Amino acid sequence: MSRTRTKILGTSLLAGATLLALSGCGKADMTKQASPFAAAKGSKSVTLSVQTWVGAQSNVAVAKYLLEHELDYHVDTVQVDEIPAWDALSQGRVDAILEDWGHPDQEKRYVQDKKTITDGGRNGVTGHIGWFVPKYWADKHPEVTDWKNLNKVAKQLRTSESGNKGQLMDGSPSYVTNDKALVKNLGLDYEVVFAGSEAAQITQIQQFAKEKKPFLTYWYEPQWLFNQVPMVEVKLPKYTDSCAEKGAKDPKSIDCAYPTTPLKKFFNTDFAKSGSEASQFLKSFTWTKENQNEVSEMIASQGLSADEAAKRWVEKHPDVWKRWLPKK
Repeated sequence: MSRTRTKILGTSLLAGATLLALSGCGKADMTKQASPFAAAKGSKSVTLSVQTWVGAQSNVAVAKYLLEHELDYHVDTVQVDEIPAWDALSQGRVDAILEDWGHPDQEKRYVQDKKTITDGGRNGVTGHIGWFVPKYWADKHPEVTDWKNLNKVAKQLRTSESGNKGQLMDGSPSYVTNDKALVKNLGLDYEVVFAGSEAAQITQIQQFAKEKKPFLTYWYEPQWLFNQVPMVEVKLPKYTDSCAEKGAKDPKSIDCAYPTTPLKKFFNTDFAKSGSEASQFLKSFTWTKENQNEVSEMIASQGLSADEAAKRWVEKHPDVWKRWLPKK
């Protein structure tokens, strides 16, 4: 998704990790950022790409903790937006992406054609993007869960950012989003307003919920916030392969719902073929959305550092992670 959800979340998650700050850099600059440990010959080191949403950060937190404490690796982490992360992975600037929400153009270019990136298999979590409204509003007005009725309530969703239109809140412009096309093609009287990051979007949702105000937001599963702010998905026109094929040729033509996406891992091909303990471990890394949400909530809601959240999860779930370790 492709999916920086409040600065507080991003920084709290990465407090225990080495982060190369890439914000403000252009695409070319991002892909030039490499692990300072990558060139150390004979060293056991691995570099992981950290996406900006907390679920993906949770994957990295746990993988990093286990690589360091069970396999004696030094793990470096680099925060890169979704598309530049593929370039960095292809160039060997990072070794692995642990959660991708579907980038068919990059997959064709790097996996199928150039073969510089290798499909690492599923990470065990299924992702879904959609439009959501708060349950407290949907319970009183069930009609808002159908897109056909959204224009009737647009006035209730006006904000200073959306002007005389209803607000459809998105997160970061870097996430996978079809929302501007959907609003236009479905004839909706709405303005897509970007919060700027996952964390900023969470803060806004929590504020709306505290005041029991109605809102319409782009959101996704898995996401720990559902535990605190129950939301109901708005029914959009049914997703079809023909709609997706049309959208692949012309993204502005999309007029159907988002697909459900099994989230995948991708590795630099040289890393994947190395046979190292790290590559074996990451190939085996799979868990559930409940596992991921448990770590995400500790980081994003309880304020734990990434390392501490990972440590607590690891201590609680040896039955899950021990099967990821390479057999000796």
